[in-house]
Amino acid sequence: MSDVIICPKCKSEFTYEQDNLQVCSQCFHEWDPAETDAESKVLDSNGNELQDGDSVVVIKDLPVKGAPKPVKAGTKVKNIRLRPDSDHNIDCKIDGFGSMALKSEFVKKA
Repeated sequence: MSDVIICPKCKSEFTYEQDNLQVCSQCFHEWDPAETDAESKVLDSNGNELQDGDSVVVIKDLPVKGAPKPVKAGTKVKNIRLRPDSDHNIDCKIDGFGSMALKSEFVKKA
């Protein structure tokens, strides 16, 4: 028996191959297993790959809803957590703001 391929969308192990694609029988998501690794990478503004636990620096002022001031450019953020399948793909805590999600295009690896 071959290795089980897990669905990247719903994490189901009930997948099958059809026309060079993998299909999930639970959520009907279709994907190419060769491209899955490239999609799950999170890159910063300079194209460097980010990992969980990295430190990053904000490259431009970012307005925050409900806060009187923006996150300033040059703010260092430590110990990030990645969420590759989300639009705001970095979870972090910023001093003075608390927990928030950032887009990787507005940070660079420290």
